[in-house]
Amino acid sequence: MPTPTKNRALDRIDLSILSTLQTNGRISNVNLAQEVGLSASPCLDRVKRLEKDGYIERYGAKLNASKLKFGMSAFIQITLERTTSELFTSFQAAIKNIDQVSECHMVAGGFDYLVKIRIADMQAYRQVLGMIVDIPGVAKNHTYVVIEEIKQDQGLPLISTSQ
Repeated sequence: MPTPTKNRALDRIDLSILSTLQTNGRISNVNLAQEVGLSASPCLDRVKRLEKDGYIERYGAKLNASKLKFGMSAFIQITLERTTSELFTSFQAAIKNIDQVSECHMVAGGFDYLVKIRIADMQAYRQVLGMIVDIPGVAKNHTYVVIEEIKQDQGLPLISTSQ
C-alpha cells in the first residue's frame, strides 16, 4: 500500500477522477481523461498522485454473490464479556480469520461489534455463527438476516447530483 504524503487540497478534477474510477476502475486512461476534461498525460499524472497520496487504496471487481454461492447476508451484533483492550485485540484477530466475515465494525452503543457475513444458506450461517460464538470473550449475539438489499455501497458521494 502506498505511503500517504502530505495531502494537498483536491480540486474538482481530482474529485471527478476519483468518482469516475470508483464507478469504473477498468476505464482506460484515455477515456478517463475525456470524461474529466484533461489530456491523457496530465490525467495519468493525477491518477498516479492520487494513488501515491493514498486516496486510491486499490482496484477491484464487484462479484455476483448469488452466482458464487454467497447470496445470503446477515448482520450479527456481538457483545463481549468485558471491554478491555486485550479482549478487543483477541476478538479482532479471531474474526479476521473467518473467511465468511465480509465486514466487522467496532461500534458505540448497546453492543461492541457489528459483523456482516456472506453465506450460501442457513446451514452455512449456523456453521459461521458457531465459529463466532466460540471466540473467547463473546458473551451475547443477535443476528439479523437480510431479506432484501435495498441499497448497496456505491462508493463515496464525491460529486453529488442533488445539490
